Amino acid sequence: MRIQPLTVGFMPLVDAAPLIVARELGFAEEEGLGLTLQSGPSWSTLRDRLVLGQIEAAHMLAPVPVAMALGLGGISTPLDALSVLSVNGNVIGLSNPVAARLYDTGFTPDFTNATAARNALAAIDGPLRIGVPFPFSMHTELLHYWLGGHGDTDPRSLDIRTIPPPLMADAIAAGEIDAFCVGEPWGSITVENGGGELLLPGAAIWNFAPEKVLAARAGWTAANPDLTGRLMRAVWKAARWLGDTSKRSTAADILAWPEYLGLPAEILERALTGRMILSRHAPARHVPRMVAFFDGAATFPWKSQGAWIGSRMARRFGLDPAWAADKAATVFRTDLYRRHLAPLGVDMPGASEKLEGALAVPTPVASDNGTLSLGPDAFFDGRVFDPQSPG
Repeated sequence: MRIQPLTVGFMPLVDAAPLIVARELGFAEEEGLGLTLQSGPSWSTLRDRLVLGQIEAAHMLAPVPVAMALGLGGISTPLDALSVLSVNGNVIGLSNPVAARLYDTGFTPDFTNATAARNALAAIDGPLRIGVPFPFSMHTELLHYWLGGHGDTDPRSLDIRTIPPPLMADAIAAGEIDAFCVGEPWGSITVENGGGELLLPGAAIWNFAPEKVLAARAGWTAANPDLTGRLMRAVWKAARWLGDTSKRSTAADILAWPEYLGLPAEILERALTGRMILSRHAPARHVPRMVAFFDGAATFPWKSQGAWIGSRMARRFGLDPAWAADKAATVFRTDLYRRHLAPLGVDMPGASEKLEGALAVPTPVASDNGTLSLGPDAFFDGRVFDPQSPG
């Protein structure tokens, strides 16, 4: 098999692991790819490089292709979400002064109860300046859903500010923001530097949130089906490897290399193992499914996930929820996933969409090989999203 060069962009985050592992452990080479990974300074830069054809594919925020399909953000180049790279992986953190004010109300954080944390924040006087990595991101969607009544808020009602992930810890330490929602390891870096504390994992708001996707231009995937399939298979094999929890320490060591995250492996290992430290003087706390790469069909691009994102955006930006949900669902390319991963014998769900938030416990479902279990995928408030009734 002739080695085909391919350049893929990524942001320095723990959830870039499937791409990094695919390159460093030979899964890309096994598929005949000479994979070059190119780090980006911000999500807008990474998106623009992808749109301009400077890279073939990218580690991308799941809502970005949806926003582009809905005509939001000023760029409408169609992108395909080929697979989900990671589920969960975000943390919500507070500056030290805000954390102190929260404790003054009598609140004791337990890193699990999103309702109690929301109510405690509501009792603090004055608005909070909240940092997120990008306006169209799962960070933004989770915050609006959690703080703003299921995402029905006017986007101006929350003071949300855009800060690239590697700059988030510095921003909160400097007093530029009061809180943040960011992907690991940048929440843990805030704790390590003494600039703030962690309040919640994103998984406490939605237990199975599609955080990052493998994205490519729709025109490129259509013109290059062979390369698309090779890339998808290499990344799926890396995700399967990451699904073995015994491999997480090795993964942390690789991610720590200077060309990737360039941070101490022991900090990166926190999210990978779910052993999170909430403040400098707190013991480690186990967080189930802090970040997931494989189990529970984590890589499958559910059309209902795209529909949820689209319907949430529609409510904030004055679009028709049904139209937005339908349009967003087309971005999550379940058809390409089935076509290109079938040669590996991947056990795939029988349906391409599901009721999001309906599973409180792991549940066996109909699948190609009969071995698939889904869930839990609950929202913190117990609501269920039906993609057939997005309004």
